[in-house]
Amino acid sequence: MLLFVLVLSLVAQACSAPTTAQQPNQKTDQHVKSIFILAGQSNMAGRGGVVNDTTTGIITWDGVVPPKCRPNPSVFRLDANLRWVKAREPLHADIDVGKTNGIGPGMAFANAVLANHSSTVGRIGLVPCAIGGTNITQWARGSFLYNQMIGRAKVSLQNGGSIRALLWYQGESDTARREDARSYKNRLETFLGDVRLDLQSPDLPIIQVALASGEEASLIEIVREAQLGVDFLNVRTVDAKGLPLEPDGLHLTTPAQVQLGKMLADAYLQFLPSAISHAPVTYPNYIFHFLLYLVLKVLTTS
Repeated sequence: MLLFVLVLSLVAQACSAPTTAQQPNQKTDQHVKSIFILAGQSNMAGRGGVVNDTTTGIITWDGVVPPKCRPNPSVFRLDANLRWVKAREPLHADIDVGKTNGIGPGMAFANAVLANHSSTVGRIGLVPCAIGGTNITQWARGSFLYNQMIGRAKVSLQNGGSIRALLWYQGESDTARREDARSYKNRLETFLGDVRLDLQSPDLPIIQVALASGEEASLIEIVREAQLGVDFLNVRTVDAKGLPLEPDGLHLTTPAQVQLGKMLADAYLQFLPSAISHAPVTYPNYIFHFLLYLVLKVLTTS
């Protein structure tokens, strides 16, 4: 109860604090990027065009890059060495290592966003973090994958720019065991809240993908129901069900990934102009939203 009163007091102080508009730095603004985190498992990393030669047993990518996934001078990616480089497929080649990566939704997403709002969004920076075959417990706060994602996200901000959204496509690995499927909703909501807390962005737009495939049919539906049932502010869900799959019945084809990228872009564009505001972001305003998030956390855990 004492903690609750203290937090409310801090909220009141934040609301009453004077606000001063920060003057833009013209030199810095020329390099500001709209940053998007790409996380989850193999269908976010991209397996479009990845084929298994049944004769040799060798898995290869066919190398076909659709026009909507081709490099764009305004799209960059944070590579494994934490450097901004020109983005090109496969986006996760040096992140989801030890696997054969192909086409994912990231480039199609970025190109679709730029096609509609290039003047508003500016240069796009993609931060690939997806790792194939991972259960959501492997993304829990404090885990290697979680820490790596948060670390990469923070590094991406060092030269300016803002994280505009998290794109999340995961859950296939949670359809193998009933216990995991039934626990998915709670684990997912905890994950989303933790990401916002650690990125100090309590209203960060998040776009997740409802599963198109998985292991056990009945468990796929349980996980899908959990995904579609998330009711958080600024969280949107696009449904991949029905998109074409590779012969393995698990991974989206290249055309499906292009379509998914467009779906993600359409969902993100619905956040505009609220997600990207031309009004100055003031420190007290941020503190208010952050402390409000803490109040809600106290109420839900007490």
